[in-house]
Amino acid sequence: MCLSIPSKVEQILEDNFAVVDTMGVKRKVSLDLMPEPVEIGDYVLIHVGYAMTKMSEEDALESLKIYEEIIKTLEKDEKREIFGE
Repeated sequence: MCLSIPSKVEQILEDNFAVVDTMGVKRKVSLDLMPEPVEIGDYVLIHVGYAMTKMSEEDALESLKIYEEIIKTLEKDEKREIFGE
């Protein structure tokens, strides 16, 4: 199973690459497999270094909110496990 976290396009580079921000982590991805043009500010889903599809800002922000809730829950569970809380 593969989970794809929405990534915001921050910069368009030469040779059909972009710099994206994925929950605070920036990385370079290829746009070669995108079926439509990508612009700065768009949200994309990435698989193995390739942007695969765009998604609406509304859907991206809702997905990111859910991921943040999952992370908080996992951190709480880990803390309980380590400290017996």
